[in-house]
Amino acid sequence: MTETPDPARFARITDWVFDLDNTLYPHHSNLFSQIDVKMTSYVSELLSLPREEARKLQKELYLEYGTTLSGLMARHGIDPDDFLRRVHDIDYSWLAPDPALGTAIRALPGRKFIFTNGDRGHAERAARQLGILDHFDDIFDIVAADLTPKPARQSYDKFVALHRIAGPNAVMFEDLARNLAVPKALGMTTVLVVPRNFEPTFAEIWERDPANEDDVDYVTDDLAGFLGTLAGTAVPGAPAA
Repeated sequence: MTETPDPARFARITDWVFDLDNTLYPHHSNLFSQIDVKMTSYVSELLSLPREEARKLQKELYLEYGTTLSGLMARHGIDPDDFLRRVHDIDYSWLAPDPALGTAIRALPGRKFIFTNGDRGHAERAARQLGILDHFDDIFDIVAADLTPKPARQSYDKFVALHRIAGPNAVMFEDLARNLAVPKALGMTTVLVVPRNFEPTFAEIWERDPANEDDVDYVTDDLAGFLGTLAGTAVPGAPAA
């Protein structure tokens, strides 16, 4: 695992795959905290639980099923469309446009995809706010994955088959190491995007994956700078977004 990208290794890459939340936009924007609060409220209202108990259950569902949505569907048969609509009803102005990231993504050779456990509407609104939406060929969301979230193998298999992606020619960027295990097994290059200065802001211990260290080829706390180095658009001395 290294912090500096090797241009020679990335020369073969034709498909660039990006997670959305806390990957394409930075951890310190804290945008996902809004979704987190909305999910807790949903669980609280659904099951008539005090907020503290609802949050505890929410995290248990996340750990057991991969997403809170999957857990609520499995245990309580909820309407996924209603859940996705309600938890993504958030304020996207928290995200600052990122021209450097847009320039770097646009300059990358080949196709670019967003692969998210959120829904397409959320991905489009976030990417549009960042100023990067037009640089992507497609968005593969939780609905396209038949509501089966990462890190489940079948979600990746469907994405790879749909877009005819060859693992050795692809790279995946993620903020959760566990979500890089399957891409690594498929032959993809893997990049873990961590909080600025490698210090988490609101991330909790249950979100970290020390057991998946071997699934990570590179780690960066500056996605725009990392991509800019590969695309030749990096500005020397520029601060991380």
